[in-house]
Amino acid sequence: MNVRWAYIAGFLDGDGSLMLQVKRRKDGALKRRFMCTICFYQDTRHEAPLRWIQETLGIGYLSRRRDGMTELRVNGYEQVARIMKLLLPFLRFKKRQAQAMYRAAKLLMRVNRRRLTPRQLTVLVELILVIQAENYVTRKKRTRPELLRMFGLTP
Repeated sequence: MNVRWAYIAGFLDGDGSLMLQVKRRKDGALKRRFMCTICFYQDTRHEAPLRWIQETLGIGYLSRRRDGMTELRVNGYEQVARIMKLLLPFLRFKKRQAQAMYRAAKLLMRVNRRRLTPRQLTVLVELILVIQAENYVTRKKRTRPELLRMFGLTP
């Protein structure tokens, strides 16, 4: 089984991304929710490995994008934590991100998201910054002051 996890970790290192996002919502005390996502990408002509990864992990959904790419997404704190734990020993290039994602998912699993303490929110902000610092994105990344302001953590 280790060979499978090593292959999937290598795929994530090369053609994947980890995202800890903050989404707006209309309900809830925070008016925000955290979303943990693991995403694997592949040219649609060669999407068979994504189907194999989905089957091996036992979770996730495939979607074909208009740009000729297919992506496999896995969402959810418990699922992401479980997968990060399996892949962490084999990751090389995204190890720091994966450690941050694992910590965030474990923290979010433990707490009532409506009652996150200022300390927990600050930890999550720092983990978001670690993860996004390693990601290539075309959109503007949120800064630490923006994230702290978003959660009312500034004086």
